[in-house]
Amino acid sequence: MTSPSAVSVLVVDDQRPFRLAVRAVVRRAPGFVLAGEADTGEAGVAAAESLRPDLVLMDVNLPGIDGVAAGSRIRDAEPNTIVILCSTYGRTDLPATVAESGMDYLHKADLAPAVLRAIWERRADSGDA
Repeated sequence: MTSPSAVSVLVVDDQRPFRLAVRAVVRRAPGFVLAGEADTGEAGVAAAESLRPDLVLMDVNLPGIDGVAAGSRIRDAEPNTIVILCSTYGRTDLPATVAESGMDYLHKADLAPAVLRAIWERRADSGDA
């Protein structure tokens, strides 16, 4: 993890344009820093293990293990890490495993600095951070 005042973010997505968008959002979000990036579920799990981010933005559909499985592995290894599943699908079009996972969901189009801050503050207020 980074300094206590900075929220470190790992983005796991096989689409480079989305990773670039997350970089831009994190850069514009005061108090957040990009810890790293990965493009597969397995690489995301490994990156989370070595980087120990505070927050992971995880694509649902990934090569190899999917985002739900990768996010579950990350949370099992580090329960204080917040994993947010992301996709371009609406909630009703997502696989049932997303809702069953207990992880929050964010539509990729909704990602913005204020949304990132709100997610973090909501999770911190609930005692998950």
